[in-house]
Amino acid sequence: MSKSNLPFLSVVVPAYNEEQNIRKGAPDRLISYLEKQNYSWEVLFVDDGSVDDTAKLLEKYKDKNKRICLIKNAHQGKAATVMTGVMAATGQIILFTDTDQATPIKEVEKFLPYFEQGYDVVIGSRHGRAGMPFLRKVMAYGFVILRTLVLRLPFKDTQTGFKAFSKVAAHKIFKSLRIFGQSGVIKGAAVKAGFDIEILFVARKLGHKIREVPVEWHHPGTTRVNPLKDSIEALGDMLRIRWYALRGEYK
Repeated sequence: MSKSNLPFLSVVVPAYNEEQNIRKGAPDRLISYLEKQNYSWEVLFVDDGSVDDTAKLLEKYKDKNKRICLIKNAHQGKAATVMTGVMAATGQIILFTDTDQATPIKEVEKFLPYFEQGYDVVIGSRHGRAGMPFLRKVMAYGFVILRTLVLRLPFKDTQTGFKAFSKVAAHKIFKSLRIFGQSGVIKGAAVKAGFDIEILFVARKLGHKIREVPVEWHHPGTTRVNPLKDSIEALGDMLRIRWYALRGEYK
C-alpha cells in the first residue's frame, strides 16, 4: 500500500467474548460514525481467542467493508490484543477503544486538534465516572494516590480504554514495553490495569508530549474488572515498572 493510500485514523478494537455487545449494535455505532467523517479510516477488530460467537459476528463486518480488518489471536489478554492491533495499524493516528463503546467514538473529535498542536499521545479521562459503583470509585481514588507516589504520573485517569497516539509514537512506545511486551496464552478474562500505566510511563520516559482530555463515559453495567485483585496486581506492576526504570531498561 502506498503512503498516499494510508488511512488518517486507525481504530483498534480488542474483543473477548463480546457477543452481547456486538448483537446490541456497538460495532454498528462505531462504523456509522466513521462513515460520516471526511477523513480516511480503518477499523481493526482483534479477537482475543473468544469462545462465543464474537469472531463469527465480526467476520460479517469485515466482509462488508474493505476498511475493516479482523485479526484472530490466541487468548492472551487485553494487553496483547491491543498491541497486536496497534502494531498492525497503518493510520497516521491510532486509537484504541473498547468494544462496548463505553466512551463513544465521537469523543475522538476532542482528540484530533491536539495532534495538530504537536501532541504525540492523547488520552481520555472519565469525568465523574457516572454509574460506577461507590466501592469502585473509592478504590479508583486510592489507585490514583498509589500511582502518584510510586510512578509520579500526573494524570487524573490512566485507565480509560480510549487512547490515541501518532503512529510513530505508538510504535516506539509499544516496542519499549517491558512488562506487557510479551504475552503467552492464558485462560479466562484478563484486564490488566498495569498495561495502561506502563504505556503512559514509557511515553513520558521517551519524551512524548501527552494530553489528557475529559471524555463522555458510561458504565457498561457488566465488567470483567475485579477491583481488589486487579488493584493488588496493578500495585505489583507499578513496583516492577519502577524497578525497570531504575535499571535503565526503558529506552
